[in-house]
Amino acid sequence: MPTQIERFSQALRERAGDFAVHFRDDDIERLTNYYELLLKWNARLHLVAPCSPEEFATRHILESLVLLPHLTQGARVTDVGSGAGLPIIPCLIMRDDLRATLIESSQKKAVFLRQALREVPNSSAARLLAARFEEIPAPAADFVTCRALDRFQQMLPQLIDWAPRTTVLLLFGGPSLREKIGGRLPSIRAELIPGSEQRFLIITRRTV
Repeated sequence: MPTQIERFSQALRERAGDFAVHFRDDDIERLTNYYELLLKWNARLHLVAPCSPEEFATRHILESLVLLPHLTQGARVTDVGSGAGLPIIPCLIMRDDLRATLIESSQKKAVFLRQALREVPNSSAARLLAARFEEIPAPAADFVTCRALDRFQQMLPQLIDWAPRTTVLLLFGGPSLREKIGGRLPSIRAELIPGSEQRFLIITRRTV
């Protein structure tokens, strides 16, 4: 019977085509190491809800990688509420040209993130700030992403105002978040995540 780790790596390979992702062997190895590390920490920190290896591969890893076509070469990305490292760590594993700032308010989760970032091929590609985003200046960035911020809908106005001007926002959410963002920003685009009927990558830009 396959182990959890074997089921995870097999699911990545089998579902990659649905998300238009091409994995190299070392990508699979690094993503599997990241998954294995997360399993060890999850019981203590509740980084993600319990799920099967197949669901984690699809719902968390491959969903995170829908960002990649939107990130320009050498892009600077700020990931707000990094938590388990999603979506940014899978993206950094796949693209060594990216530069990222991870912002996480939980000191315990920040310890996990420091460990997880060891799987990133370029060790200078990321820095971690253990703080609440609204209490620090926004780092210079081309993109700001957020997938699992606590009280996301309530914090959305602050996040938009905090983001650097002209930054592209890449936000994960459902129809209600999509509607709320549309009420605050003049132009948004929402891409349905493969295999989902209610999950979107919402793309918009802060212009003023």
